[in-house]
Amino acid sequence: MSNSTHFGYTTVAEEEKVHKVAEVFHSVAAKYDIMNDVMSGGLHRLWKIFTIAQAGVRPGFKVLDIAGGTGDLTKEFVRQAGKTGEVWHTDINESMLRVGRDRLLNKGLVTPTLLCDAEKLPFRDNYFDRVTVAFGLRNMTHKDQALAEMHRVLKPGGKLLVLEFSKVSELLQKPYDLYSFKLLPVMGKLIANDEDSYRYLAESIRMHPDQETLKGMMEQAGLEKVQYFNLTAGVAALHTGIKL
Repeated sequence: MSNSTHFGYTTVAEEEKVHKVAEVFHSVAAKYDIMNDVMSGGLHRLWKIFTIAQAGVRPGFKVLDIAGGTGDLTKEFVRQAGKTGEVWHTDINESMLRVGRDRLLNKGLVTPTLLCDAEKLPFRDNYFDRVTVAFGLRNMTHKDQALAEMHRVLKPGGKLLVLEFSKVSELLQKPYDLYSFKLLPVMGKLIANDEDSYRYLAESIRMHPDQETLKGMMEQAGLEKVQYFNLTAGVAALHTGIKL
Protein backbone atom coordinates (compact mmCIF):
# COMPACT_ATOMS: atom_id res chain seq x y z
CA MET A 1 0.00 0.00 0.00
CA SER A 2 1.39 3.42 -0.96
CA ASN A 3 2.38 5.95 1.68
CA SER A 4 0.55 9.25 1.52
CA THR A 5 1.87 12.80 1.63
CA HIS A 6 0.61 16.30 0.91
CA PHE A 7 0.36 18.08 -2.41
CA GLY A 8 -0.51 21.53 -1.20
CA TYR A 9 -3.58 21.00 0.96
CA THR A 10 -4.50 17.72 -0.75
CA THR A 11 -3.42 14.30 0.49
CA VAL A 12 -2.02 12.09 -2.28
CA ALA A 13 0.09 8.95 -2.68
CA GLU A 14 3.83 9.67 -2.59
CA GLU A 15 4.39 8.54 -6.18
CA GLU A 16 1.46 10.70 -7.31
CA LYS A 17 3.00 13.80 -5.69
CA VAL A 18 6.17 13.35 -7.74
CA HIS A 19 4.15 13.44 -10.96
CA LYS A 20 1.95 16.32 -9.83
CA VAL A 21 4.92 18.49 -8.82
CA ALA A 22 6.56 17.69 -12.15
CA GLU A 23 3.41 18.82 -13.98
CA VAL A 24 3.40 22.12 -12.08
CA PHE A 25 6.96 22.98 -13.04
CA HIS A 26 6.62 21.75 -16.62
CA SER A 27 3.68 24.15 -16.85
CA VAL A 28 5.36 27.22 -15.33
CA ALA A 29 8.96 26.78 -16.58
CA ALA A 30 8.76 29.23 -19.49
CA LYS A 31 7.28 32.01 -17.34
CA TYR A 32 8.92 31.06 -14.04
CA ASP A 33 11.15 34.13 -13.71
CA ILE A 34 8.37 36.54 -14.65
CA MET A 35 6.05 34.98 -12.11
CA ASN A 36 8.75 35.03 -9.41
CA ASP A 37 9.07 38.77 -9.96
CA VAL A 38 5.31 39.18 -9.73
CA MET A 39 4.93 36.86 -6.71
CA SER A 40 7.67 38.52 -4.68
CA GLY A 41 7.61 42.05 -6.09
CA GLY A 42 11.15 41.40 -7.27
CA LEU A 43 12.34 40.62 -3.73
CA HIS A 44 13.44 37.09 -4.69
CA ARG A 45 16.39 38.69 -6.48
CA LEU A 46 17.53 40.38 -3.26
CA TRP A 47 17.06 37.16 -1.28
CA LYS A 48 19.24 35.32 -3.80
CA ILE A 49 21.92 38.02 -3.67
CA PHE A 50 21.99 37.61 0.13
CA THR A 51 22.26 33.81 -0.25
CA ILE A 52 25.13 34.12 -2.72
CA ALA A 53 26.95 36.44 -0.31
CA GLN A 54 26.45 34.02 2.58
CA ALA A 55 27.76 31.14 0.45
CA GLY A 56 31.16 32.83 0.12
CA VAL A 57 32.19 30.79 -2.92
CA ARG A 58 35.86 31.22 -3.79
CA PRO A 59 37.99 30.24 -6.81
CA GLY A 60 38.44 26.47 -6.99
CA PHE A 61 35.35 25.60 -4.95
CA LYS A 62 33.14 22.67 -5.86
CA VAL A 63 29.47 23.75 -5.68
CA LEU A 64 26.21 21.82 -6.07
CA ASP A 65 23.10 23.87 -6.87
CA ILE A 66 20.07 21.63 -6.22
CA ALA A 67 16.72 22.56 -7.78
CA GLY A 68 18.79 25.08 -9.70
CA GLY A 69 15.94 25.76 -12.11
CA THR A 70 16.55 28.83 -14.22
CA GLY A 71 20.11 29.13 -12.95
CA ASP A 72 20.14 32.35 -10.91
CA LEU A 73 22.49 30.97 -8.23
CA THR A 74 24.44 28.73 -10.58
CA LYS A 75 25.31 31.70 -12.79
CA GLU A 76 27.00 33.59 -9.97
CA PHE A 77 28.71 30.52 -8.54
CA VAL A 78 30.25 29.69 -11.93
CA ARG A 79 31.74 33.17 -12.07
CA GLN A 80 32.98 33.05 -8.49
CA ALA A 81 34.45 29.53 -8.60
CA GLY A 82 36.32 30.38 -11.80
CA LYS A 83 38.09 28.05 -14.18
CA THR A 84 39.55 25.98 -11.35
CA GLY A 85 36.14 25.45 -9.75
CA GLU A 86 33.35 22.97 -10.46
CA VAL A 87 29.71 24.04 -10.31
CA TRP A 88 26.84 21.61 -10.96
CA HIS A 89 23.47 22.95 -12.09
CA THR A 90 20.86 20.30 -11.21
CA ASP A 91 17.10 19.90 -11.08
CA ILE A 92 14.60 17.05 -11.01
CA ASN A 93 12.43 18.79 -13.60
CA GLU A 94 13.63 18.61 -17.20
CA SER A 95 11.72 21.69 -18.37
CA MET A 96 13.18 23.89 -15.64
CA LEU A 97 16.65 22.46 -16.23
CA ARG A 98 16.49 23.19 -19.97
CA VAL A 99 15.45 26.80 -19.35
CA GLY A 100 18.33 27.26 -16.90
CA ARG A 101 20.88 25.54 -19.14
CA ASP A 102 19.90 27.72 -22.10
CA ARG A 103 20.13 30.88 -20.00
CA LEU A 104 23.61 29.92 -18.82
CA LEU A 105 24.77 29.15 -22.35
CA ASN A 106 23.33 32.43 -23.62
CA LYS A 107 25.57 34.20 -21.10
CA GLY A 108 28.60 32.23 -22.28
CA LEU A 109 28.73 30.08 -19.14
CA VAL A 110 29.40 26.38 -19.63
CA THR A 111 28.97 24.17 -16.57
CA PRO A 112 27.73 20.61 -15.88
CA THR A 113 23.93 20.36 -16.01
CA LEU A 114 22.32 17.25 -14.58
CA LEU A 115 18.79 15.91 -14.19
CA CYS A 116 18.75 14.35 -10.73
CA ASP A 117 16.67 13.69 -7.62
CA ALA A 118 17.85 15.48 -4.46
CA GLU A 119 16.75 12.47 -2.41
CA LYS A 120 19.23 10.25 -4.32
CA LEU A 121 22.18 12.44 -5.26
CA PRO A 122 24.57 10.75 -7.75
CA PHE A 123 27.73 12.17 -6.17
CA ARG A 124 30.32 10.64 -3.88
CA ASP A 125 30.66 11.41 -0.19
CA ASN A 126 32.53 14.51 1.03
CA TYR A 127 32.84 16.12 -2.41
CA PHE A 128 31.37 19.64 -2.39
CA ASP A 129 32.46 22.81 -0.59
CA ARG A 130 28.98 24.28 -0.90
CA VAL A 131 25.50 22.85 -1.49
CA THR A 132 22.58 25.18 -2.13
CA VAL A 133 18.85 24.76 -2.70
CA ALA A 134 16.65 27.79 -3.38
CA PHE A 135 12.86 27.44 -3.35
CA GLY A 136 13.05 23.71 -3.99
CA LEU A 137 13.05 21.92 -0.64
CA ARG A 138 9.34 22.44 0.00
CA ASN A 139 8.47 20.46 -3.14
CA MET A 140 10.46 17.40 -2.06
CA THR A 141 8.50 14.44 -0.73
CA HIS A 142 11.10 13.23 1.81
CA LYS A 143 12.77 16.40 3.02
CA ASP A 144 14.68 14.56 5.75
CA GLN A 145 16.17 12.18 3.19
CA ALA A 146 17.12 15.08 0.88
CA LEU A 147 18.83 16.93 3.74
CA ALA A 148 20.72 13.78 4.69
CA GLU A 149 21.93 13.45 1.09
CA MET A 150 23.04 17.09 1.03
CA HIS A 151 24.99 16.48 4.24
CA ARG A 152 26.55 13.32 2.79
CA VAL A 153 28.01 15.00 -0.30
CA LEU A 154 29.41 17.99 1.61
CA LYS A 155 33.08 18.01 2.55
CA PRO A 156 33.92 18.40 6.23
CA GLY A 157 33.88 22.16 6.74
CA GLY A 158 31.45 22.59 3.83
CA LYS A 159 28.26 24.63 4.09
CA LEU A 160 24.65 23.92 3.15
CA LEU A 161 22.38 26.88 2.33
CA VAL A 162 18.60 26.46 2.08
CA LEU A 163 16.62 29.46 0.82
CA GLU A 164 12.88 28.90 1.06
CA PHE A 165 9.56 30.60 1.67
CA SER A 166 8.80 30.39 5.37
CA LYS A 167 6.43 31.53 8.13
CA VAL A 168 5.68 35.26 8.09
CA SER A 169 5.30 37.41 11.19
CA GLU A 170 1.81 37.52 12.70
CA LEU A 171 1.32 41.15 11.67
CA LEU A 172 1.65 40.16 8.01
CA GLN A 173 -0.32 36.92 8.18
CA LYS A 174 -3.76 38.18 7.09
CA PRO A 175 -2.64 40.39 4.17
CA TYR A 176 -0.18 37.67 3.10
CA ASP A 177 -2.97 35.06 3.04
CA LEU A 178 -5.21 37.40 1.06
CA TYR A 179 -2.47 37.98 -1.47
CA SER A 180 -1.51 34.27 -1.69
CA PHE A 181 -4.97 32.75 -2.07
CA LYS A 182 -6.92 35.50 -3.82
CA LEU A 183 -4.51 37.52 -5.94
CA LEU A 184 -1.75 35.04 -6.76
CA PRO A 185 -3.93 32.46 -8.58
CA VAL A 186 -5.50 35.25 -10.62
CA MET A 187 -2.06 36.56 -11.61
CA GLY A 188 -1.05 33.01 -12.48
CA LYS A 189 -4.02 32.76 -14.81
CA LEU A 190 -3.38 36.13 -16.45
CA ILE A 191 0.38 35.86 -16.86
CA ALA A 192 1.07 32.13 -17.19
CA ASN A 193 -2.44 30.89 -18.07
CA ASP A 194 -2.15 28.54 -15.11
CA GLU A 195 -4.27 29.30 -12.05
CA ASP A 196 -4.02 25.84 -10.46
CA SER A 197 -0.22 25.67 -10.38
CA TYR A 198 0.05 28.97 -8.54
CA ARG A 199 -2.64 27.94 -6.09
CA TYR A 200 -0.51 24.86 -5.37
CA LEU A 201 2.59 27.02 -4.90
CA ALA A 202 0.77 29.12 -2.29
CA GLU A 203 -0.46 26.01 -0.49
CA SER A 204 2.97 24.36 -0.60
CA ILE A 205 4.45 27.33 1.25
CA ARG A 206 1.95 26.87 4.09
CA MET A 207 2.75 23.15 4.34
CA HIS A 208 6.52 23.72 4.52
CA PRO A 209 8.18 23.46 7.95
CA ASP A 210 8.57 26.77 9.77
CA GLN A 211 11.95 28.26 10.63
CA GLU A 212 12.56 26.42 13.89
CA THR A 213 11.27 23.10 12.57
CA LEU A 214 13.56 23.24 9.52
CA LYS A 215 16.49 24.20 11.77
CA GLY A 216 15.82 21.04 13.79
CA MET A 217 15.58 18.92 10.64
CA MET A 218 18.96 20.18 9.44
CA GLU A 219 20.50 19.38 12.82
CA GLN A 220 18.91 15.92 12.69
CA ALA A 221 20.58 15.42 9.29
CA GLY A 222 23.95 15.97 10.95
CA LEU A 223 24.63 19.63 10.27
CA GLU A 224 26.20 21.82 12.94
CA LYS A 225 26.02 25.54 13.73
CA VAL A 226 22.63 25.74 12.04
CA GLN A 227 21.15 29.23 11.94
CA TYR A 228 18.57 31.08 9.92
CA PHE A 229 17.98 34.60 8.67
CA ASN A 230 14.42 35.87 8.30
CA LEU A 231 14.04 37.81 5.06
CA THR A 232 11.21 40.34 4.57
CA ALA A 233 9.58 39.55 7.93
CA GLY A 234 9.80 35.80 7.36
CA VAL A 235 8.23 35.67 3.91
CA ALA A 236 11.45 33.80 3.11
CA ALA A 237 14.24 32.48 5.28
CA LEU A 238 17.81 31.41 4.61
CA HIS A 239 19.01 28.46 6.71
CA THR A 240 22.70 27.61 6.83
CA GLY A 241 24.57 24.71 8.41
CA ILE A 242 28.11 23.36 8.46
CA LYS A 243 29.33 19.77 8.15
CA LEU A 244 31.98 19.21 10.79
